[in-house]
Amino acid sequence: MNPTQESAVTGDVVPKIRKRTKEPFVLLGGLILFFGYVGSVMGVTNMFNTIFATAHDLLMNTVLYIMGITVLAGAFSRLLVEFGLIGVMEKLLRPLMRPVFNLPGRASIAGLMTFFSDNPAIIGLAHDKRFSHSFKSYELISLTNFGTAFGMGLIVITFMATLDLGTGSSNFLPALIGFAGAIAGAVVSTRLMQRFIRPYFDSVREGLEAAEDEGRREVGHIDEVSQQSAGLRLLNAMLDGGKSGVELGLAIIPGVLIISSVVMILTFGAPSTGYTGSAYEGVALLPWVAGHFSWLFYGLFGFEAAELVAFPVTSLGAVGAAMSTVQAFIVKGIIGGNEIAVFTAMGMCWSGYLSTHTAMLDTLGHRSLTSKALLAHTVGGVVAGVTARYLYLAVNLLM
Repeated sequence: MNPTQESAVTGDVVPKIRKRTKEPFVLLGGLILFFGYVGSVMGVTNMFNTIFATAHDLLMNTVLYIMGITVLAGAFSRLLVEFGLIGVMEKLLRPLMRPVFNLPGRASIAGLMTFFSDNPAIIGLAHDKRFSHSFKSYELISLTNFGTAFGMGLIVITFMATLDLGTGSSNFLPALIGFAGAIAGAVVSTRLMQRFIRPYFDSVREGLEAAEDEGRREVGHIDEVSQQSAGLRLLNAMLDGGKSGVELGLAIIPGVLIISSVVMILTFGAPSTGYTGSAYEGVALLPWVAGHFSWLFYGLFGFEAAELVAFPVTSLGAVGAAMSTVQAFIVKGIIGGNEIAVFTAMGMCWSGYLSTHTAMLDTLGHRSLTSKALLAHTVGGVVAGVTARYLYLAVNLLM
């Protein structure tokens, strides 16, 4: 290595070393700030008791409930794949893709796969040349936003539709309105991402011409037919899908217990009798901050209680964790049909994109575009919530 090369390497390494030496102090400062503030308000003993009690309650009463949904949803979605219904749905949706999302028809399979599973399903499809060869580069990268907007959609809709608000009425319609809002958010996020990144890519189509591509089979493995009997395929599909549901349910545990515990301690306040160290007590910092913008959150989403902001904030990191906040809102009596619609839209559209976009784009080899993807999806999620809010008002007005 000559001196010039050695100097260049040294120049690259030194900033990284300096950054690493600062990280422990930044982390220590953040921990002192958080625990110092919360402990000074609640008391140190009550703070830790509340954190542990909240995490335990979330694990027993929320995570296991969500896992039950993921197991059943996983079995159902695997049945749809095994017996070709996903392929039928994909062919029905194909004509809508270009005019609505500016994507090739086969992109519909990406939305279906993430709807029935989770965001990372996009990565496997994007690397499958049978799927990706008809996409322009900017279209393929925009699948990160498109797929994320439908992540865990079946689970979110099922969870919201089956909530018991104590009113005796069904939540299916508000959840369906939320689904419509998520689609609106997906359109905005996907097209905005394409607009941001298109100048970075050559517009020449990769692979074959579009007309030739659309005549091909969309994704080969979706239409493969097993030689096993229908009964055995039915049983295997349900069991394999249920197993994948268990894995997904286990995967959301860290997000629910860590993110939700922190968000809840910052969201809820002290009981009327004072701090006792019970679950779901807190310092009410987030509502205090949101209270200064209550007019904005009411105008956009119809939130009448500042605590409700915790759901979309938590959805930024993990929608599974966000769903765990809903039961506490029900207990406080601050949630209704409007909130179900908005939560469904924003939870489904955002679905933890802050924690997945970076990894997804890194896997696709375009980490430098992460900031643009995050910005586009932030706007899309807000549009999803606003659309759900005013669709819900319009439907109520017509009924």
